[in-house]
Amino acid sequence: MTRSGYKSIIFDMDGTLWDAVDTYSEIWNETYRRLGIDARVTREMLIECMGLPIEQIVDRIGVPGMDTDLFVAELRRVDSELMPVMGGKLYPGVRSGIERLSGRYRLFMVSNCGPRGLEYFLQYTGLGKYIEGTLTNGQTHLSKARNIELLIDTHALHRSVYVGDTQTDCDAAHEAGIPMIYMSYGFGKCTDADHTMHTFAELVDFFLPSHSSTL
Repeated sequence: MTRSGYKSIIFDMDGTLWDAVDTYSEIWNETYRRLGIDARVTREMLIECMGLPIEQIVDRIGVPGMDTDLFVAELRRVDSELMPVMGGKLYPGVRSGIERLSGRYRLFMVSNCGPRGLEYFLQYTGLGKYIEGTLTNGQTHLSKARNIELLIDTHALHRSVYVGDTQTDCDAAHEAGIPMIYMSYGFGKCTDADHTMHTFAELVDFFLPSHSSTL
């Protein structure tokens, strides 16, 4: 894979640009408290589910027999209260790296998060001015592969690449017909990515090779 032909970069969120798992844990546990459910999730439990749509996460770690629709609705209410305030932690080099990449590439995001997950991310981090478009599973109820395809069609993108941190991200990118860059510091593993990066600075150097990587 060579960097020379790329025109646009599509980013995953969790495990790629930031770590908000501690906040997600608090959101889940607050939802349990409000619904009177005697249960608790841990950071480790959620990390194992990163990248999946919320309904699949609930199926995996939710309390057996609970009303899934009721839980998801309340979870999203709590999410709307806490995410804009608590947010997450950007990985080293992401803020300055995104700013620099936006000077040469069109930047987008696709995630399996809820309908407003990317909106909260962009508001909290202040990175919205650099991201041209987004799509989430919560908005479209489509798979990540289909959302990548929809984003490409909607914005008339050419020579795109997806940047993520799990095998699911890699599979989705390849199903959508584009290459995938695996960020090894994230939450998952990937066996057949087109390229692997170990830091965000390395990613920036890949796309902007004439620049220094002092992020």
